[in-house]
Amino acid sequence: MIQAMTTSPLFGIVLCIATFLLGRWVQIKTRSPLANPLLISTALCIAVLCLFQIPYEDFSKGGDIINMMLGPVTAVLALGIYNQYAVLKQYFLPVLLGCTAGSLTSIFSVLGLCHLFGVDDAVTAAMMPKSCTTPIAVSIAESHGGLAAIAAACVMIAGLTGSLCAPLFARWFRIQDPVAQGLATGACSHALGTIKAREMGELQGAMSSIAIGVCGLISVVITIFL
Repeated sequence: MIQAMTTSPLFGIVLCIATFLLGRWVQIKTRSPLANPLLISTALCIAVLCLFQIPYEDFSKGGDIINMMLGPVTAVLALGIYNQYAVLKQYFLPVLLGCTAGSLTSIFSVLGLCHLFGVDDAVTAAMMPKSCTTPIAVSIAESHGGLAAIAAACVMIAGLTGSLCAPLFARWFRIQDPVAQGLATGACSHALGTIKAREMGELQGAMSSIAIGVCGLISVVITIFL
């Protein structure tokens, strides 16, 4: 009975959705940046598979269906840029230069450090797009022979780090401009950072939302030549 359930693609889909909803509930209750739904969902999925000794191959039958949604989700990012068109038009040059600088720094710092420490090419490719949102990061990683699972984990770590440290770095480096605060946060830590940026201010949140899509596009263009 259990084996019949776990070998169905529906098992992986239901497990992912249920654990994410539980993680979302924990985040709402605790209001802690560490209580990230994606992090909680990942930990719970691993725990269930280990506890009931369910092969990953069985789980991935449903997980692969969810992964198929990453492509359409990437296209939806254009909606976020469109919704902030007025802000983007007003701050076009700072957005373009800031996102370009952020994307270049993120990608080449990873490449430099991985080369310095002799990291495997597949892992390097997976870590390279860490500051992009998950759909774009996974696509970039896979196109360069990287591991999608590692790419998603790196995106999660970058997002959590940014959401925790963004206000602190703004104070340390005395960054008072809300446009700079929002762009830097979105460029480094995508959606999770944007949540924190919105807490910092409305303009910061808008600029961070723009940075997610713009940095994603710039990162794709940069990695074409790598």
